Amino acid sequence: MKKILLIILVGFISLSAFAQYDPEAEVNPNSLFNIPVYEQVYKVRVWRDFFLNEHQNKGFFARGNEMPRILIDAIRQGEIDKIYKNDSLLDQSVWTKDEFLAKMEIQPAAKYEPWNQNQNYVTGDRANYNGQDYECTLDNQGQIPDAPPPNDYWQVTTAGQAVKIAYKDMYKLEIMEDMIFDKRRSRLYYDIQGINIWAWDEFAQLFKPLGWLKYKDIERVFRAHPDKAIWFNRQNSAQNRNLADAFLLRLFHATIKEVQNADHMTLSEIYNTDYKTSVMAREWEEMKLMEKEHNLWEY
Repeated sequence: MKKILLIILVGFISLSAFAQYDPEAEVNPNSLFNIPVYEQVYKVRVWRDFFLNEHQNKGFFARGNEMPRILIDAIRQGEIDKIYKNDSLLDQSVWTKDEFLAKMEIQPAAKYEPWNQNQNYVTGDRANYNGQDYECTLDNQGQIPDAPPPNDYWQVTTAGQAVKIAYKDMYKLEIMEDMIFDKRRSRLYYDIQGINIWAWDEFAQLFKPLGWLKYKDIERVFRAHPDKAIWFNRQNSAQNRNLADAFLLRLFHATIKEVQNADHMTLSEIYNTDYKTSVMAREWEEMKLMEKEHNLWEY
């Protein structure tokens, strides 16, 4: 009996030993490739600026199938339910769907005072009546805005309505990806973690960030809509691809914005006194990463 208990006890100890947490076996929950830490010889995180209106990238921005259109439609329909405020991609820092959609308005709607029958109105004044905005066309007092001719002293106006960002103005994306060299498969992987949508604000004359999306969510949407998520092949439309495959094949051009560093500084911030040098630094970093990949093949 004692021998049996001893065997059982040893078995429990062995199982508990196997069940111990091993950080080297961890995989990134945002990764598409699920490469464990112990198989990573080299890893660096890179941020890239991806302009959809560049000639090489037009396949991602075909009219009617613009990539931002597909993503925002997915957000509206609830297929993507988490929009992150920053590139941490943490659930503690998210926009609600309504907050995100509100950010797409570059000019909020004006709110006019309700029409008052005792107020004197002059031409150009605006008021709200029964949920509709009106503009005064003739000076008056007490004339109901929706009165028929000849008492039509008002006309319906669209002035002050919210201006929404058009899809054609959402031509800047920011890609955050991990470059990982897998020693077991002896190859380099570009593991995209998230994409930030930027839009051009015509009134402020600058780009405004709308929100970060996990690439795993984006890739799932692309696969679920092969009829819409199309990368357009400008040379041969018989060889159009799903957008997920286009990313996998790296059919885009995106310049390096930042390479992981302790201060989390972009190349523009590092070389802020010399714009020309900061532009050249993007190419230098690209060449350095290519050289690193070349050297890893000799590992």
